[in-house]
Amino acid sequence: MQSISSIKSRVTSSVAALSLLIPIAAFANQDARLTAAPSTEDMRLYDIANATSASRLHQDVAKLVSFGTRHTLSETESDTQGIGAARRWIHAEFEQISKDCGGCLEVISLSDTVTGKRIPNPTEVVNVIAIQRGTLDPKRVVMMSGDIDSRVTDVMNAKAISPGANDNASGVAGAIEAARVLSQYQFAGTIVYAALSGEEQGLYGGATLAQYAKDKNWRVEAVLNNDMIGNIAGINGVIDNRSVRVFSEGVRIAETADEAKERYFSGGENDSASRNLARKIKTLADQYMTNLDVMLVYRLDRFGRGGHHLPFNKAGLPAVRIMETNEHYDRQHQDIRVENGIAYGDVIEGVDFDFNAKLTALNAISLASMAWAPAPPSEVTIAGKVSANTTLSWQQSDAKDVVGYRVYWRLTTEPEWTHSRYVGKVDSFTLNNMVIDNYLFGVASVSANGNASPVVFPGAAGAF
Repeated sequence: MQSISSIKSRVTSSVAALSLLIPIAAFANQDARLTAAPSTEDMRLYDIANATSASRLHQDVAKLVSFGTRHTLSETESDTQGIGAARRWIHAEFEQISKDCGGCLEVISLSDTVTGKRIPNPTEVVNVIAIQRGTLDPKRVVMMSGDIDSRVTDVMNAKAISPGANDNASGVAGAIEAARVLSQYQFAGTIVYAALSGEEQGLYGGATLAQYAKDKNWRVEAVLNNDMIGNIAGINGVIDNRSVRVFSEGVRIAETADEAKERYFSGGENDSASRNLARKIKTLADQYMTNLDVMLVYRLDRFGRGGHHLPFNKAGLPAVRIMETNEHYDRQHQDIRVENGIAYGDVIEGVDFDFNAKLTALNAISLASMAWAPAPPSEVTIAGKVSANTTLSWQQSDAKDVVGYRVYWRLTTEPEWTHSRYVGKVDSFTLNNMVIDNYLFGVASVSANGNASPVVFPGAAGAF
């Protein structure tokens, strides 16, 4: 009978011998397989997440409130009152930011004369946008927007005091602050910071910018519409400074009849480009931010209501709405007054600027990561019917910033991507013994700096 010490000695010797063989085997096979994937972290994004300033946001919201009203039909000639004064101030702020970064922003006013149900007479609707052009792929665009205009109870009342502090000076101030932070960096893709007009009167500013993007042949990868990002006290009594909602369309509103038929049989109801953009934002928040939970809301917008991401969705572009989780309806679309001891009106006292800074930071890291990442893969297809294996294919990019691709999968009942694998710089990959019927699949482009594009679901349903 062998002693315990003898057995231990033999086991130790065997393990030592095996440990010598493992590096040799790995070395022998390193040319036949990938040995490492690029980092999934970009340390710069932690700095960006901490760079937004609550005090600067407070100053900017206070300035926007000082114009009395920013109603689309309000005064345009005054230097101190009305929407004209507000948009000229925004233009000047973007110009100052550009001056501070050596001319890195192109600041333009983009206008259209419109009429409609809430604009009875022809009126010039003017957006102010700042363009930070990419160094490698300037036609690829990610965008952050907020709305200049404000309103009271009567949507046609252009005279009454309408501070619009949270709705939506908080969003415009956020776009200005994001420009201050991100103008200190250079990006492969272009970032656009947009202050849009005409939202309350019919989403006109967004439609004008969507058309401008089309005319300029921009490949718009993401529109982050920020509408009310400063309130933490809900009408439901909840006070919450650590969560944010991201709304996204499921089935694309721009889907054709043929695309709908394809989707009906192959899936994709929950995987539009906008929805996978929303998932990307949540992934970034989970990695780079603390004390912020992203609630993905799987509908276009709040029930029966709309926002300025809709014109971009209608144009076939990926767009989401970012906003506070708990709304206070006494502070939205209300005349300033006190009734039965209840104060109504969208005044600056209702804005929490630490929270405003936090949601601005969420935008900033999302814009930066996607502008540093490569473009999403194109022409993504999938095959595997009546097979044990599933094969994803895509058009391999020759762009300098693409070092490879990552494939993703999840169960059909999972709301977010649960599994992924880096597959290198190839144009297809087969997942063996993964039956296509049981999972949902996608693919993303990967850069050497740790950033990946949003995931692209195969076919027209998920194309960017």
